[in-house]
Amino acid sequence: MDQKLEKKANQIVDTDDVKNVPCCLSQRWILAYVGFFGFICMYALRVNLSVAIVCMVKSYPENSTNGANNTNPKCDAQTSNSSSSDTEEFDWSKSEQATLLSAYFYGYLVTQMPGGWLAGRFGGKRVIGFGLIIAFLLNSLTPVASRYDIRVVTAIRVLLGLASGLMFPAMHSMWGKWAPPLERSRLTSFCYAGSFIGNIITFAASGLLCDYGFDNGWGSIFYLTSIVTVIWLVLWFIFVADTPSEHPRISAAERNYIESGIGDKQTRVLTTPWLAIAKSRAMQACLVAHFCNNWIHYTLLTGLPTFMKEVLKFDIKSNGLLSAVPYIAMTASTVLSGQAADFLRTKYFSVKVIRKFFQIMAFAGAGGCLVATGFVSCEHQMIGVVLLTLAVTFEGMCFAGYMVNQVDFAPRYAGVLFGINNAIASVPGMVAPLVVGALTPNKTQEEWRNVFYVCGGVCLLGATVFGLFARTDLEPWAAEPVEHEIEDPIKKVEDYLQNDIVIYDNKAFDKSDLKEENGSTISIKL
Repeated sequence: MDQKLEKKANQIVDTDDVKNVPCCLSQRWILAYVGFFGFICMYALRVNLSVAIVCMVKSYPENSTNGANNTNPKCDAQTSNSSSSDTEEFDWSKSEQATLLSAYFYGYLVTQMPGGWLAGRFGGKRVIGFGLIIAFLLNSLTPVASRYDIRVVTAIRVLLGLASGLMFPAMHSMWGKWAPPLERSRLTSFCYAGSFIGNIITFAASGLLCDYGFDNGWGSIFYLTSIVTVIWLVLWFIFVADTPSEHPRISAAERNYIESGIGDKQTRVLTTPWLAIAKSRAMQACLVAHFCNNWIHYTLLTGLPTFMKEVLKFDIKSNGLLSAVPYIAMTASTVLSGQAADFLRTKYFSVKVIRKFFQIMAFAGAGGCLVATGFVSCEHQMIGVVLLTLAVTFEGMCFAGYMVNQVDFAPRYAGVLFGINNAIASVPGMVAPLVVGALTPNKTQEEWRNVFYVCGGVCLLGATVFGLFARTDLEPWAAEPVEHEIEDPIKKVEDYLQNDIVIYDNKAFDKSDLKEENGSTISIKL
């Protein structure tokens, strides 16, 4: 058997070998582990400003004309004790802060659709690596830019979002080539859970760094998140490959296990069916759910530390630590939801039922808890923390809902679809902080209650649309093209035997080795 045939034969494994494909130490799970830490870094670069701005900007006296929490003596005492005037350097207004917090998402939106395409063209490994290199360099300039001019730091945040925006669609594209169908929810939910760990670490550490860090406390937040990102980049370029077929350390059993589930089509250049995508009901339902979820996500991501300060009256150290608590619960929710979804899919329910159930639960739980949070004052601080934690925990269930839905109905275009969805769904990142700033000029509980009413309405919309219109069956435009169809069984056998390799009894044979012996003919099951 020549070298070419031997290579093909080595790629064919027995059925028993496929059953024993490694799991936790496999290359697809190593991609999930490294991707997990990558999202920690990406989100650290994204949310570090949300806490840092609390100790960067000077506090202005509150207008008490319509704020019940402002007139409470306990709240007044907590406000006076939570001052961090030693680190506060900037006289930025509420509207300027809102603009700065939303600036990241103007850039983030732009690279969502190109991110999926670039990953298909150049490989997700290069796209993600290049994006995070630019991101950490820009992040390192933030302290200097802040002291120079708010317009400069705003521009830096836009560019930072531009570079970071490549990661989600590029990673989604990579999972379209790495995640077998029965492990899809587990792999993606674990990988993307890194974003919540990034929130946890950044919120918790930033509150402490404001008091104990170098460069007036808040400056160290940006420098340390950049250093961690550099370390991760080294690991990314060492351990990750774009596709199973390109990975130098993957076993033949694992490669065939992945490719038999999703196909080995990485070398084919895909023509994106834009019109069919735009008309797809499945795509539209997924987009609405994504948009609504992101409204909740970005409202809390950019506004949670501010709410903790203005309404619940936590000092900066407690603020950072307690702002991290909801995302600890969300991480567990995300991972467990993925595990539960795959288990239920294997044993009991259809994919469609599972996706709808988890997504509706995510919206219903998050919306209800956020509306209730609007009625909690600083006298019941911990009740507010518990409700916010439950809201974000429910939100984590979306990773077994809409988040992986594109890979269900169009795995070949998963990166492109996620890019389209995430681009449009990034609009809340730009708008939500501005809405929060506009609704809370006096920093009162009643004003924040209106913010949470809006969140509740958005959740209701998302649950309704996804529940009615979501689909999981492979869309016709996403199916593999059929190149030829053979109906004559005799011709089918002849064509089959023209292949270099044929399979008999789960073994690979060179066609020249198949011959009659003692008048008996080898029978091949097609």
